Amino acid sequence: MTPVIETPRLLLRPFRETDAADVYEYAKDPRVGPIAGWPPHRSVGESREIIRTVFSMPGVFAMEVKADGHAAGSVGFVGRHPAGELPGCTDNEIGYGLNPAYWGRGLMPEAVEAVLQYGFTVLGYKRIWCGHYAGNWRSRRVISKCGFRYQFSRPEVVEEMGEIRQTYFYMQTMEEWRERVLGAL
Repeated sequence: MTPVIETPRLLLRPFRETDAADVYEYAKDPRVGPIAGWPPHRSVGESREIIRTVFSMPGVFAMEVKADGHAAGSVGFVGRHPAGELPGCTDNEIGYGLNPAYWGRGLMPEAVEAVLQYGFTVLGYKRIWCGHYAGNWRSRRVISKCGFRYQFSRPEVVEEMGEIRQTYFYMQTMEEWRERVLGAL
């Protein structure tokens, strides 16, 4: 079950079907989905279906902005990682998306940092991955701010977009995260 995590400006919580209008508000924007590998949503109903399927997975959070109560984005674990599936592997990858109305406020790094802490301290991950497609410099900036280190890149098929894109992968170990967090205190 996905818990509720509070940060200074956000409540990271499970999605609710009543978030569909907020999700549609950002998911219909062509600046959001295509750069992340998915087409813009065409209706509130499509956003509701994504909430029921993709966003209902354990470890996926709605980013509720405390100041206005809107679900401004999503952040959480995608259930896989780019290093391949190994028996007993304790890795996962973080994915995220944010309404452009909230860009430039530092909300995504705040959310990713909270999810890193949850992944390392509660879920017991040893390594957490994050990636972005070529040209997604906003995502790259979040990755850098949150202490991930570049590992490798490779072309990948983006099935929903019918394209092959260069993908860049970054990783952070639990030990690196602890050193970074303790060093910031």
